[in-house]
Amino acid sequence: MLISRHGWKGRRPFRLSVIAGAVWLAGCAAYLPPSERDISLPGPPAQAERQTPVQREHQRILAVYGGIYENARLHALVAQTVDRLVAASERPDLKYRVTILNSPAINAFALPSGQLYVTRGLLALANDSSELASVLAHEMAHVIADHAAIRQDQARQAAIVSRVVSDVLSDPMTGALALAKSKIALASFSRAQELEADGIGIAIAARAGYDSFGGARFLTAMGRNAELKSSGGPDPRSLDFMSSHPATPERIKNAQLNARHYTAPGAGERDRAGYLAALDGVVYGEDPADGFVRGRGFIHPRLGFTFMAPEGFSLENTAQAVLGVRQGGSEAMRLDVVRVPAEQSLAAYLVSGWLDNVDPRTVADVTINGFPAATATARGEQWSFRLYAVRFGSDVYRFIYAARDATPAIDRTFRESVETFRRLSLTEIETARPLRLKIITVRPGDAVEAIAHRYMAHLDHATARVRVLNGLGSADYLRAGESLKIVVE
Repeated sequence: MLISRHGWKGRRPFRLSVIAGAVWLAGCAAYLPPSERDISLPGPPAQAERQTPVQREHQRILAVYGGIYENARLHALVAQTVDRLVAASERPDLKYRVTILNSPAINAFALPSGQLYVTRGLLALANDSSELASVLAHEMAHVIADHAAIRQDQARQAAIVSRVVSDVLSDPMTGALALAKSKIALASFSRAQELEADGIGIAIAARAGYDSFGGARFLTAMGRNAELKSSGGPDPRSLDFMSSHPATPERIKNAQLNARHYTAPGAGERDRAGYLAALDGVVYGEDPADGFVRGRGFIHPRLGFTFMAPEGFSLENTAQAVLGVRQGGSEAMRLDVVRVPAEQSLAAYLVSGWLDNVDPRTVADVTINGFPAATATARGEQWSFRLYAVRFGSDVYRFIYAARDATPAIDRTFRESVETFRRLSLTEIETARPLRLKIITVRPGDAVEAIAHRYMAHLDHATARVRVLNGLGSADYLRAGESLKIVVE
């Protein structure tokens, strides 16, 4: 979660008719290049002005995806794979620069300049060198076929529509419809290119000597991973590869048919053991430097706080806020951070216009675990809201709870949740470590359920997670002596 140093000064207030949906659905439309996202470049303005457009885009991507993931062994593996694919491609003259992003999101994409990006979350999901090659070759195919350049033009047009909607149109319904149509057109355009990129990418990977069925296996893994994530409720993360690379049965079938043109199943290089060895110790999930979710709790060692969401909520940590939703979607929450002048009271801040339809009669000063705070309610067309502003050090933490059918009991659960907001102890800060992948060897008699119970009982859906991480179907069993990915604290 990033701190908003400017707060909401100068921006239009949130609209309560849409804010609840935005709590967990913001950005869940198809993938748009990060140039559309409202991200401030690091460094002084003069430095930003000296950057080239490619450098500025690179900095925006790093801001959205948590920066670069530094791991020499993993970077060498990815770079060697790219070099091998380039040599086998239709354009061996093209130069690519690869960046591994420090993000748990499952994503990979390419810019027209030849910049290739892959997240550590995607690398963790892949299970052998041919699956990695299929993803990288697919993104290279977008560059070779000029898809990336066309997509960037489309994104630029969508950005123009977005600005018109926000700055010109006065009718919110008309504006929302125009923006939705522009993004749907972009999404459809992007998806229409996926099969072509699949075909080109599978051919490149096969010519490079990789198992041509790696793409179909990875698409299947993506589908299973999406099912696992959706089992905990709506997923607010907007950076997922699935948004623009849907692993539909039709696409998997086409990938399998394309693969058969080059090799039979089981032929070609996979090197599962070597690939998994490179993953040993890689951070899994969120990096504690940016805060992380454990169950319905959120911990931020660097900022020094923690809190618990209401019972039954699933949490996600995004670059802009911590988002939560109760299974079924009847309640939601958002936590973000802003700067509020010390001379401005929190009660005054709640009614200062950053959020519309706040009821001034409900504003009250409160104390949350010794921290000064204020609370109020607001109403939208379909949602009721309970707001809290808590002053913690030089920042103000905004808790926005939403319910479709507000009741005193639900309001109490919101109050109980915000009252868990507290300062972390020094011991808690020092012991906050990321989850990591560990590669183990399957012993005779080991079963998936036993492995999950032995090593991953601290995670939800542990058995299903072992299967998804290792490309195992519901009927697949373990073989003694093979390598297996698990997640450890």
